[in-house]
Amino acid sequence: MTPARAPETVRAKPDAVCVAAVEPARDAAIAEAGAARVGEHLGQLVEGERLVTHYFASTHPGYQGWRWAVTVTRASRAKTVTVNEVVMLPGDTAIVAPEWVPWSERVQPGDLRPGDLFPTHADDPRLEPGFTDTADAPEDVRAVVDELGLGRERVLSPFGREDAADRWYAGDFGPSSPIAQAVPYKCHSCGYWIRLADSLGQAFGVCANEMAPGEARVVAYDYGCGAHSDATIENPDLPIPEHAFDTTGYDTLQLTEQPALPTEA
Repeated sequence: MTPARAPETVRAKPDAVCVAAVEPARDAAIAEAGAARVGEHLGQLVEGERLVTHYFASTHPGYQGWRWAVTVTRASRAKTVTVNEVVMLPGDTAIVAPEWVPWSERVQPGDLRPGDLFPTHADDPRLEPGFTDTADAPEDVRAVVDELGLGRERVLSPFGREDAADRWYAGDFGPSSPIAQAVPYKCHSCGYWIRLADSLGQAFGVCANEMAPGEARVVAYDYGCGAHSDATIENPDLPIPEHAFDTTGYDTLQLTEQPALPTEA
């Protein structure tokens, strides 16, 4: 049995009339942009059967590297061509705008300013519903609920916790940072380290040492810096020397006689 062959790509045969229609294509480009904005003929591209696109350089100072593309075609057995479309396309050296990115993906950490709002999607995988309804609870119960962080409409999901933990652990205040690699002290044994509540407290805390680079930031339990509470210096009590008196010589002090003050009558 003969194996089936892959279909061959059929290339359109160049149409001599459409290929030779350089001047009609140029006239169409001039009608669109003006004679001063259309430059030399750059070649043509066979798009299909009796369908050819001619390219002309753009001489517009604001569109350097762009080119005019004029597509011409003709009906079967027709002796003249018809202009299909005239457009301006960027060339290999053209300056084009960057690829469009949605606004929600362009915002980066640190972009928010006072007064800005960054809405959260309803299906954000980092959040899940909080199921504790405390609207009718007594005031003392609500105080305990607020202290425990309950009663919120949405809370961190397991995915949100893992996402935050991975980001914090690999960040500037994780164990792989250069400053943590340079010291033997670790945060979990530091007196300034305040452990986080909930499950994230197993690996993270907040630094409370104003002299440390991680002060008021979430730091990993195995992060470390030179401002550890155990990094102390012993100052020995040195004896205070007795005062030394110079008894080997003396200085001569020249005194001048002051005139007597006049007495009152």
